[in-house]
Amino acid sequence: MTSELVQRLRSDLDSARFTVTTITGLWGDEADAALHRNERIPALRALAARREENEVEAAATLARLFVLGLPVPADELAAALPTLTTEGALALKLVALDEGQVTPLLDLRPYSFVDANGAGSWWVVSDLGELALGRPIGEDHVLGVGGASMTLSGLMMQTPVGTVLDLGTGCGIQAMHAARHAASVVATDISERALVLARLNAELNGIHNIEFRHGDLFEPVRGERFDQIVSNPPFVITPRTEGVPAYEYRDGGMEGDALVEAVIRGAAAHLHPGGVAQLLGNWEYRVGQDAFRRVGGWIDGTGLDAWVIERDVQDPAEYAETWIRDGGTRSGTPEFDRLYAAWLDDFAARRVTSVGFGYVTLRMPLAGDPSLRRLERMHGSLGANESGLGVHLESVLAGRDWQAALSDEDLALAHVSVAADVTEERHYWPGAEHPTAMMLRQGGGLGRTVRMDTGLAALVGACDGDLPISAVVAAIAQLLDADYQELLAELLPRVRALIDDGFLLPPEQ
Repeated sequence: MTSELVQRLRSDLDSARFTVTTITGLWGDEADAALHRNERIPALRALAARREENEVEAAATLARLFVLGLPVPADELAAALPTLTTEGALALKLVALDEGQVTPLLDLRPYSFVDANGAGSWWVVSDLGELALGRPIGEDHVLGVGGASMTLSGLMMQTPVGTVLDLGTGCGIQAMHAARHAASVVATDISERALVLARLNAELNGIHNIEFRHGDLFEPVRGERFDQIVSNPPFVITPRTEGVPAYEYRDGGMEGDALVEAVIRGAAAHLHPGGVAQLLGNWEYRVGQDAFRRVGGWIDGTGLDAWVIERDVQDPAEYAETWIRDGGTRSGTPEFDRLYAAWLDDFAARRVTSVGFGYVTLRMPLAGDPSLRRLERMHGSLGANESGLGVHLESVLAGRDWQAALSDEDLALAHVSVAADVTEERHYWPGAEHPTAMMLRQGGGLGRTVRMDTGLAALVGACDGDLPISAVVAAIAQLLDADYQELLAELLPRVRALIDDGFLLPPEQ
């Protein structure tokens, strides 16, 4: 019966055109932006104005109830969900009924995205947030689609694979994304409640190739290997102190950054050769210890290739404030101050000076020892399309593998081309004939910028795939009246670096 009710709900949501575009159209971009700041008054005012001018719209009723978290008359919900009916919504525990009014028990909202398979949209069920509750969230709260989950789905490599593991699935959003390019997905979580909602989301959106399992970390998949692992683990560093809420969706129950260490160390036992693991994480900087040296130590001995990108860093006070507010506790209250002190005491005990946040990509070599160890800080330098990083990372890794297998002699005979998002910038002093600076810039991907001299600029400008590198360098050497062999020896390492960063592409790409 539950399955039939879910299908009825899906039909009604579709009929109501309950989509991101529709909802944004109901209250406008400014109100939508205010909602992302946890302020719903602009959206409410917009809905009230529409109500005065028109009949009650199904999408508006659903948005008020499930997105804004406010009660609506039971007859209006019945009109918005004619196939499911109010009784069906009660049976699915979406709402509660009291004296002709229904109040939401869950958050239900549309979600749209674009990936390698094209545009897509789903409806996502999760627990009500603090705005709807009017109080801090509970420790068993199941989070919906947030900033971190969208970051990971954008990072996810999307080459078709056989099997994917979503470690710590939460509401199931990463598992659903993975299901678009995988034959089968195993989604795990330590929270039984999260698995209930994740199953509901998969069924609501007609996704049938996900298996859900209960358990901690890799325990539910002991002895199994996968082609891909994705994880938005509960990486938030939380004091192990009585009275500090331990939210299941973000707190793995370990001290400091040990949870991220456990996921990194554990991934190797669950990847097929050539398999990739991608996760988000935090890592601590401690007095006398650089965080990347610690992260590198976690990777040592795993046999995995590794690429770690630190996206941001916060001092202990900023970090504490961020996550205390995330739980719904407002600053300026005694409870906020108590939690703040607990966080700072915890950091002080480990002599933590700051906390980094970033992305980890791990890969099991097809054979032999790991050949990639890349740990880099890219604070505030990402390109405009963070949501498309998965495709970029795949391309960059493929290019790196291609050039690493070539000798200098073979590379010199290869044909390479400039990536489509790369532009060149030249800066001149007023009236100057020659540029004072020349730079290559990525419009997407990681938004890198590389400074060039005349030789490299000439080489990149001629890399359209028609001529081998050696022929291009020979022409440049003649123009610059330079020694060909010396110029080639100077430029080849820089060509390798540009391939490693995705500025130049191998022939097949």
